[in-house]
Amino acid sequence: MNRTNGASSTLDQYLREINKVSLLTVEEERRLAREYRNEGKTRAAHKLVEANLRFVVKVAFEYRSYGLRMADLIQEGNIGLMKAVQKFDPDKEIRLISYAVWWIRAYIQNHILKSWSLVKIGTTQAQRKLFFSLARTRHEIERVTPGASLESEGIDVQLVAKKLRVRASDVIEMQQRMEGRDLSLDAPVADGTSTHLEFTPSDADPQDEELGRAEEDAIVNRRVDEAMSHLDPRERHIVEARIMGDGKETLRDLGQHFGFSRERARQLESRALEKLRRDLQPLADEIGYPTAQGAEASE
Repeated sequence: MNRTNGASSTLDQYLREINKVSLLTVEEERRLAREYRNEGKTRAAHKLVEANLRFVVKVAFEYRSYGLRMADLIQEGNIGLMKAVQKFDPDKEIRLISYAVWWIRAYIQNHILKSWSLVKIGTTQAQRKLFFSLARTRHEIERVTPGASLESEGIDVQLVAKKLRVRASDVIEMQQRMEGRDLSLDAPVADGTSTHLEFTPSDADPQDEELGRAEEDAIVNRRVDEAMSHLDPRERHIVEARIMGDGKETLRDLGQHFGFSRERARQLESRALEKLRRDLQPLADEIGYPTAQGAEASE
């Protein structure tokens, strides 16, 4: 048995079970409702819920065209029914189901809106009304006016907008949002071997180029560290301050730091750069870098 048949079988079994529950008379319903309201008897509430489960199914079937699992719609409607039982006032002289149907519809509609798209749709009361009225109204107009549609010179848009008392632009916007369903980028395309993500354009460089640059940078950093280790402490400090740092320290600053003249600092810098040039020239030839150049002295 496949999953679809299994779900259908489970739903059929559920329908058979709830149809076995006897309906309540007006007197029984009010008595149970008062027991729950006045005495907090949960057993009375359970009986009220069980006796009206079949009505939830009837309401849920009205929303089957939205493409969601019927079991989920019924479950949400049952929650609405339980909420109605909690708030039902038996002294109002109306039947429980007449009051509960509003809660049942509210919970089912809220589930549909949340499940329809990851992007919120129907955030205002007017949008919620338009969402659930649009398809029904369009079908009614198409029966009365054959050929009327959103594509036929906007005839259907104007009729729907007039019937629902909203702007034509609101109808068009809601129609577009309802047709723009979510799509997972991991979902396979027609060939079954690729996903939509593989066909999504990217501004980044190809992964092989990024990997190549990362490996090249790692090699350069390692070779530079090796070349720097061949310098004595003073040469290393000068190169780090003048070449590898922010470059704000002048030769005079370095001379004062070590206690000798600016000219001596320039000589040490030139010697250090010559050592680096000699050690790094093979790397520059290998990867196509320009020959290392020494920095000009700045005061």
